Amino acid sequence: MSGSLAVGALVLGVCAAGGVSADPPTSASDAVQRLFDLSRQSEQLNEQALAAQTDLDAKEGIARDADAKQAVTAQTLDAAEADVQRYQPDVDRAAIAAYTGARTDRLFSVLVSDSPQQMLDQMSALDVISAQTAQQYSGLAKADKAATIADTTAKTAADAAHTAAAQADAVRTDLERKRADLQAAMAQVIQAWGQLSAGEKSSLGSLFPPGFDRETLLQGLVPGSGTSALAAGLTRIGDPYVWGATGPDEFDCSGLVQWAFHQVGINLPRTSFAQATVGTPVSRDDLQPGDVVFFYSDASHVGIYAGNGLLLHASTFGVPVAVAPMGSTPFHSARRYWMGMKQ
Repeated sequence: MSGSLAVGALVLGVCAAGGVSADPPTSASDAVQRLFDLSRQSEQLNEQALAAQTDLDAKEGIARDADAKQAVTAQTLDAAEADVQRYQPDVDRAAIAAYTGARTDRLFSVLVSDSPQQMLDQMSALDVISAQTAQQYSGLAKADKAATIADTTAKTAADAAHTAAAQADAVRTDLERKRADLQAAMAQVIQAWGQLSAGEKSSLGSLFPPGFDRETLLQGLVPGSGTSALAAGLTRIGDPYVWGATGPDEFDCSGLVQWAFHQVGINLPRTSFAQATVGTPVSRDDLQPGDVVFFYSDASHVGIYAGNGLLLHASTFGVPVAVAPMGSTPFHSARRYWMGMKQ
């Protein structure tokens, strides 16, 4: 494989991810090709592991919120049950009195009164007792309803907490598997890298393609726009590719994009998958410097468009942050971000 072809293949990993032969390389070009394939698989696993971690963090947050809600509703239930206990004795006494034949109506006061004044006094007293009894019944009903609602809410919160915890455990198991797969893939990449000669390593790419003029590109930048994020990213040219790194001096592909836009006040999600869902969609024909471009069917690779078919990105293991041709890498989508974007 010639130096120029090696550059084009490694820079954007044109080989489709899939099974990689366990047989040892039979030539230098075979070793380089092995490195391309393994690096591409590792990049996919890296993004998947990062996405799984993000999902785990979100589900654990839901579980914490549900636990907190359950604690609050438990306090509400305790207060409602205390109200029920407070009203219950008075209502019980009224019920017992009615059951044993106690008379508390106005007719009874007329029949037993010895004088008009006594009748009026008894009627007034009965009105007070009747109002108090009605109030007690109403208070008990309200307290009982509040206790029932609080109990239902507490049970709902508990169910939500248990569901969130179970989901988090499932995500955690998946994350641990992805991390184990990533570690194994990284070990293979490093082994393949070690099989390359010094000349092969040096031929894998330059930091800028022929004719690239950074100063001309950066003229007329708009503060807070994608082009100023591109300018920030260009300051990291030459920094190493490291799986899971977000800067400030080593990066993976989505880590570089996130870091560059953060420098101009635009906060992006951590993974290429999530970055491909925010901002404004842009067609390939309408790309402008500073737009973010995603590759492969799963959007597992990302970089910042630098104009003229060129891309700033952290490409893969063994190749530092660089500007390189987009080439024939499978285009997925592109997004344009702006100052003040909310996540």
